[in-house]
Amino acid sequence: MAGLFWQRWHAELDLRSLKCVLQMDILRGKSPEIVQKELWAHLLAYHLIRKVMAQAAVRHDVPPRQVSFKGTVQTLLAFAPLLLRCSPRELADYVDDLFAAVATHRVGNRPGRLEPRRKKRRPKPHPLLRRPRREARKQEVA
Repeated sequence: MAGLFWQRWHAELDLRSLKCVLQMDILRGKSPEIVQKELWAHLLAYHLIRKVMAQAAVRHDVPPRQVSFKGTVQTLLAFAPLLLRCSPRELADYVDDLFAAVATHRVGNRPGRLEPRRKKRRPKPHPLLRRPRREARKQEVA
């Protein structure tokens, strides 16, 4: 049972990484096709980030689940301008530096941790728009 609990816990952490760290908690697409593209783009980014984490963990002999997802994203964003400017000869050295930096971001060991289930996003103080914007504007002016 304990093993299943930790698998579920890791699945919840992975979903949190998608929703919070990659800002997928609110999808901005207006049509089903755009929302589907948005979902695929987030999943692709998620898997690419996890691949970098796995490669860094293997190279630096760290358990993959001990590497921080958010720390990896921040490191990738910090290295991005450098990686885009460097020559192909320099790329291998910078990638080694990137993996070393990623491997230093570790997940803390916090036994007995309790995460309250609460909504953090507060509702907006404005009422919902329930009719076409043009009609609502006319009513506001009148």
